[in-house]
Amino acid sequence: MKTWFKMLASTCAVIPFAQCAVLPGSNVASAAEPVAAAAPAAALTDADPALWVVKDADTTIYLFGTVHVLKPGLSWFDEAVKTAFDKSDEMMLEIVMPEDQSAVAKTMMPLAMDTTGKTIPSRLTAEELKAYQAAMVSVGVPANAFDSFEPWFPAMTLSVLPLTKLGYDPEQGAEKLLTKFAKADSKPVSGLETLEEQLGFFDKLPETQQVTFLNAVVKDIDKLGPMLDKMVTLWANGDPDGLAVAMNESMAATPELATMLLYDRNQRWADQIKTRMDKPGTVFIAVGAGHLAGEKSVQDYLKTRGLTATRVKY
Repeated sequence: MKTWFKMLASTCAVIPFAQCAVLPGSNVASAAEPVAAAAPAAALTDADPALWVVKDADTTIYLFGTVHVLKPGLSWFDEAVKTAFDKSDEMMLEIVMPEDQSAVAKTMMPLAMDTTGKTIPSRLTAEELKAYQAAMVSVGVPANAFDSFEPWFPAMTLSVLPLTKLGYDPEQGAEKLLTKFAKADSKPVSGLETLEEQLGFFDKLPETQQVTFLNAVVKDIDKLGPMLDKMVTLWANGDPDGLAVAMNESMAATPELATMLLYDRNQRWADQIKTRMDKPGTVFIAVGAGHLAGEKSVQDYLKTRGLTATRVKY
């Protein structure tokens, strides 16, 4: 699972939507409700995630790396991050998150449903199917709920549902909160990509890779929490180099996925940022922290386009 989850958790804003899908005749979102009783309010833990800035004479663009699903109690929207956000005229995210779950489902379902007649059971060995169905039941979803879907969809869903039982909350994800803050401040919000485009990355994966993704999630489903805990700690400590090291294994083991989900997108975003530099103003851009870490990061591609991203000091 390490070869998939670390990359997904820090690169794809669409991941939290997996728990929001409304299936025909049922609402799987109810299965994502945390089972533990709400804990008493605790003191906030200080977090200082990394922030960069790109400037010219009349344009300032802040680059903020996010984690898409977080636990409550992290104080990250303060100090340098809040100052940069408050100074900005507009915000850009990977995707603009629809508030209406039915709108998400309307986009997601046509891509997620299999149209070839194949089913999840037909794609798995008897042993794989047994493990998959047990994983589904363990998160409160009927074992056959996704039988008519392409493998990437249950894989994505099973990547999120266990986390909610460990206290992670998509509503606490950085993009969700930033969107709320932007709305309160009447800041325009736009996306570097569309929801359909980001879902399409998974839909276009070869079937063999989708099945590998699904089996990997099932195999290590109990390890998702500790993996994300480690990544969130690196993020909160403002350690993009450590985050890059944590992701190295996944990128080396799945080079095609790394190219599709990281490098190609980083190049496209660098082009968009360079174009935006031609227009005056201040922009706050928030994308998955994995895009701003390691080699072939957005900052690296900006450098090849004549732009320098400078780390903002707290």
